[in-house]
Amino acid sequence: MKLLTATQTREADAFTIKEEGITSTDLMERAARAFTCWFENKFPPGREVHIFCGPGNNGGDGLAVARLLHGRTYTVRLYLVGDTTNASDDFKVNLERLPHDLKPTQLAQQAAMPELSQNVCVIDALFGTGLNRPVTGFYGGVINSLNDSGACITSIDMPSGLYTDSQTPEEGAIIKASYTISFELPKLAFLLPQHEEFVGEWHVVKIGLSQQFLSEVRADLCYTTREDVQRLIRPRKKFSHKGIYGHALLLCGGYGKIGAAVLAARACLRSGVGLLTIQAPQAGYIILQTAVPEAMTLTDKNRRHLSELPREIDKFDVIGVGPGLGTERVTKTAIGQLLATSHHPLVIDADAINIIAGSEKLKAQLPKKKAIFTPHPKEFERLVGKVKNDYDRLQHLREFCVEYQCYVTLKGSHTAIGTPEGKVYFNSTGNSGMATGGTGDVLTGIVTALVGQAYTLEEACLLGVYVHGLAADLALHTVGAISMTASDVIDHLPKAFLHLTRPMP
Repeated sequence: MKLLTATQTREADAFTIKEEGITSTDLMERAARAFTCWFENKFPPGREVHIFCGPGNNGGDGLAVARLLHGRTYTVRLYLVGDTTNASDDFKVNLERLPHDLKPTQLAQQAAMPELSQNVCVIDALFGTGLNRPVTGFYGGVINSLNDSGACITSIDMPSGLYTDSQTPEEGAIIKASYTISFELPKLAFLLPQHEEFVGEWHVVKIGLSQQFLSEVRADLCYTTREDVQRLIRPRKKFSHKGIYGHALLLCGGYGKIGAAVLAARACLRSGVGLLTIQAPQAGYIILQTAVPEAMTLTDKNRRHLSELPREIDKFDVIGVGPGLGTERVTKTAIGQLLATSHHPLVIDADAINIIAGSEKLKAQLPKKKAIFTPHPKEFERLVGKVKNDYDRLQHLREFCVEYQCYVTLKGSHTAIGTPEGKVYFNSTGNSGMATGGTGDVLTGIVTALVGQAYTLEEACLLGVYVHGLAADLALHTVGAISMTASDVIDHLPKAFLHLTRPMP
């Protein structure tokens, strides 16, 4: 699913209007009906609904919604905010369509703001995706008053004051919505951690924008859905054998952190790899042989730390490296040797990231289009330096992937996957229960297994990140977010893969 810029969204509207031979008011009515349908299913008619409309097309949406809700027996209080003499044409059309018994109140100064109880519903229709300057002054005061009211706020298409696809200036007021209902597609702003308090829980409603436009428009940002990843799953053939599904090597574990190796190995095996070998310090041998009997274990000459590579390293199809590794000097030397001599696809996590981040020489040795990094935000900053905000982080992600011709899965609520071409895919699965130690090691194991099975690196990232989050979503129903552990995610991987092999409802 593509993520469009604000400009592209307007182009999609215009293309749809021309393609279908309808008016912009017709499309606005379609959007208002879609919003109203969602609202009816969420909020019963018993609660008062206060709708605040700005003078643009977002306000026109609000007027149309007010008329529709009024016709469905809701008690609607309607407010026109600011000077509407130069309102948009679609705003004026919908103002004229209001029934006589639904009279709007003009708000020209903040002192006229109504008293709102916490029990009412507020619909925010002040400003939409066309906003290009910070909201201050009178409008900023209205937004702050709505935020302070404690009422449940639902924003139409965008929380007023929030930019769609660029950093909002600090001086601008922004609605803190409980719900945001987006038309046709999500917005980039919804997927960034810094906007959580403004966007709230977001939903998408379809308004019938041109499928031809959406299929042909170029978009470097995408949102990965179940439909996207289901196309990637490869069914197994009857005469399969373990040699077909790859031999993976995991270089992981250190004294006191052998558990990371266990988690990565168990996840790798649950993700379909044919054969798995683990190289770990001697201290981990008995633990690994006991905890992961399906895997083969090689022991390092060093008891506590990884200090060498396997002698027959060429026989492996993919190498996952980093979980629980540590950053001892001997380990740094081994990582340098790996980058200098190996031609394998690499899945690089945890301390392997930290080691590479500290050396420009090691970064320069990264094999082109054969490396996947799986950092959390702090590890990512060690790779690229400090970032100012989420948009700056996103720009650094794209630049790093292009410069080093690698893939990066930047872990978070909507894990962002960067590609060597500069594209970014945001993931749609996962929950807050994953905010616990070891879940990153699980992802390393999953992605390593998929690369070993001859998925392309991009496919392995998309499918691996999605199924990782899906397993956690399934675990959520069993153990909840508070009690979830990395092992719970592994235990639900079989159900996650089964879920993806079934037809969509």
